Amino acid sequence: MQLQVMNSPFSQEQAELLNKILPSLTESQKVWLSGYLAAIQSAPATTISESVSVAPLVEASKPVSKEVTILFGSQTGNAQRLATKAGKTLESNGFQVTVSSMSDFKPNNLKKLQNLLIVASTHGEGEPPDNALSFHEYLHSKRAPKLEELNYAVLSLGDSSYEFFCQTGKEFDERLKELGGKPLTERVDCDLDFDEPASEWIENVLSALGQAGTAASQAQAAGAAVQVASEESIYSRTNPFRAEVLENLNLNGRGSNKETRHLELSLEGSGLTYEPGDSLGIYPENDPELVEQILAEMNWNADEKVTVNKQGEVKTLKDALLTNFEITVLTKPLMEQAAKLSVNQELQELVKPENADKVREYIQGRDLLDLLRDFGPWTATAQEIVSILRKLPARLYSIASSVSANPDEVHLTIGAVRYDSHGRERKGVCSILTAERLQAGDTLPIFIQHNPNFKLPENPETPIIMVGPGTGVAPFRSFMQEREEAGAEGKSWMFFGDQHFVTDFLYQTEWQKWLKDGVLTKMDVAFSRDTNEKVYVQHRMLEQSKELFAWLQEGAAVYICGDEKHMAHDVHQTLITIIEKEGSMGREEAESYLASMQKEKRYQRDVY
Repeated sequence: MQLQVMNSPFSQEQAELLNKILPSLTESQKVWLSGYLAAIQSAPATTISESVSVAPLVEASKPVSKEVTILFGSQTGNAQRLATKAGKTLESNGFQVTVSSMSDFKPNNLKKLQNLLIVASTHGEGEPPDNALSFHEYLHSKRAPKLEELNYAVLSLGDSSYEFFCQTGKEFDERLKELGGKPLTERVDCDLDFDEPASEWIENVLSALGQAGTAASQAQAAGAAVQVASEESIYSRTNPFRAEVLENLNLNGRGSNKETRHLELSLEGSGLTYEPGDSLGIYPENDPELVEQILAEMNWNADEKVTVNKQGEVKTLKDALLTNFEITVLTKPLMEQAAKLSVNQELQELVKPENADKVREYIQGRDLLDLLRDFGPWTATAQEIVSILRKLPARLYSIASSVSANPDEVHLTIGAVRYDSHGRERKGVCSILTAERLQAGDTLPIFIQHNPNFKLPENPETPIIMVGPGTGVAPFRSFMQEREEAGAEGKSWMFFGDQHFVTDFLYQTEWQKWLKDGVLTKMDVAFSRDTNEKVYVQHRMLEQSKELFAWLQEGAAVYICGDEKHMAHDVHQTLITIIEKEGSMGREEAESYLASMQKEKRYQRDVY
C-alpha cells in the first residue's frame, strides 16, 4: 500500500523510500524493525546499520528469560507429548522450562511458581488420569495455598462423546482461578482431533508470556512450532504411514461367542519404531453399507462434491462419509448443531438445556442415520450437514509385539465389536473393518502412539505381575517377547481371563512355551463361562493373595490392561484388599501403599 504524503508525517522523499522498502521486507524483518523502533524510543538516535553493533539493542531483541513449569496429566501419552512440544517451543523462545508429570511434582512447590501450564486429559467418567490423581486431590484440598502471584493456562484433552467432556481440565482451571491464579489465556478444550487447537493454545500462551519481552520474542512462536514439528518422525498422527497387512487371523476357536483378530502389519521403509507398552493408531474407514443407508435416507447424490476440512480439500460426498467424518457416534454438541439445521420441533425441544438427561439418553447407542431418520425433514444441504460432523478419529490399540522379536513388524489384538441397539445391528468402525473387509496385501494408515506411562521396569531383574483378560493380553505378549529377547531374569506372573478355555485362550501355545522355557514364571487363568459361578481374574488374585503380596514386598511392578469401568476397577479394589489383609493394614494405609507404588511407577495401567 502506498503512503499518502498529505496525511502522513513523512516528506515526499521519505514516503518514496518507505514505499520502496516496505513491500520487499519479510515478516521476520518487519517484526525486527518494529522491535528496533520500540527500543530506540528511549535510546540515543542511531542508524539501522549501527544497531548491529550496539549491545543494548541486540539485547533488546532477545526473548526475556522467564521460568515456566509445565505439568501434565496423561494416561495414553497424548497430554505428555503436547506438554513436551509446548516446552520445546517455549525453550526455543528463551524461556527456562520445566516439564513434569503431575505425580513427580512436589505440590508444596506450587506457591513458588510464577508461570504454570497445565496439560491434562480426562479419563473414564470425568476422572483425572492416574498420574494426575495426587496433584488433583492436593489442589482441591484445604492444603492448597493461595496463588495470587501465579499466571497459568490450561489445555484440556477429552472426547465429546463422553458426558464429562474435558472435565479434569475444567476442574484444574476453575480451582486455580479460585485460588487467585490469573489466566494467561483462555482454557482450550480439545476433542479427539487435538493437534490444531493445541498448537493455537501454545501460540496464545507464548504471546501472553512474550508481552513482558519484546516483539521479537513473540514473533518466533510460529517458527518454533514448525521447528519442533520437524524434529518428529516423518510419519506421525498427522502424516500416517500406509502399512501393508501381512496376516489377519481369528484367534478364537470354532463356536466361540467372540471374534478376536490377530493383525500383523509391515513397518518396512517407514522408519517407525516402538517399545513394549506403546499403542498403534489406525485411521479406519466407515462401513460402506452404513454410508449407503445415509445417502439413501437423505436422497443425496453420492458424487456431489463437498469440502471436508479447513484447508478446502474437496471429495465426493460418498468418499467424505467413508473416510473423513464420524457417523457412528452422536454427541451433545452435534445434536445442538443439528437442531439449527432442522425445522423439527421435537429436536428443538430435545436440545433445550433443561433436557440434558434426555439428550444423554437419546445419543446412547444411536448414530447419524438414527438422527437423520428421527428428526426430519431437513432443510440443510449435504455440505451443511457434513460440516457439523466430527473428524473420523483414529482408533488406538495396545501393541502386541516386540520390535526386537519382530523387526519391521507390529502386531495387534483386536476384538470385533457387534451388538444390537434400537432395532439395528451396530458395528465397531475399526474392529469390523479388520474382521470383515481387510485382507493380506491391503494397507492401513497408521502411526505409533508412544506411551511413557506403561513401560517395563528399567531393571530387567524386577519382578512383574501382569493382569490382562481378553484383548488386554496384547501388551503382555509384547512384554514377554521383549524379555525373552533381552534374556531378562526377573520373575513374571500373568493373570489371564476370558469366557471359555477351549475357544478363548488367546495365544495359548505361546504362553505355554514361555512357561516351559522359564521366560514366564507363573500363570493363573480364569474362564468365566466354564463354571457355574463366574470366575474372573480378580478372584484368582485373591486365591493367591499371600504370594502376590510377597512379590509386592520384593518390589514387583504391577500392570493392568483392559476395560477400566469394570475389570480395572475391580482389580484395583482387589489389590487394596490383598495389601490390607496380607500386610495387616487399615484400608487407608493399604490405599496409600498402592498410591506409593503408582508414584514409583510400580503400578501402571493401560485402560480404556
